[in-house]
Parts: sequence; structure tokens; C-alpha cells
Amino acid sequence: MVFYNPAGAPELACDECGCRWFDRMNNCCYECGTPVSAAAMDEYQRALTAFAARHGSDNPDPA
Repeated sequence: MVFYNPAGAPELACDECGCRWFDRMNNCCYECGTPVSAAAMDEYQRALTAFAARHGSDNPDPA
């Protein structure tokens, strides 16, 4: 799931428990272990792209 922080930037959260912390080595939630789905990543990437377009950034990936 994607939610927006107070600054308006999108953040990815676990679809099962809402946790915002992920194990990137294993592509799963730290809290409950649910894998991050391809659909969730697609939704997050679209939100990042839209945020970057609104804020004039050429790089939508903050990492």
C-alpha cells in the first residue's frame, strides 16, 4: 500500500500490517514477513513518478 507523508511524498507500507520497514535483501516486511508484491511495487513506482513530476525532479527514485 502507498501512503503519503506530511511532506506529500509517497511511502510504501506493508499490505498486511501497515509496517513501513522492509527487508530489501528478502523483499518482505520486517514486521510480519509478507513479501512485497509486484503490484505494490508498481503502485509505489507510479506514485514516485507522479511526485517527481509535481516537484520537478528527474529522478523519482529517492534511494
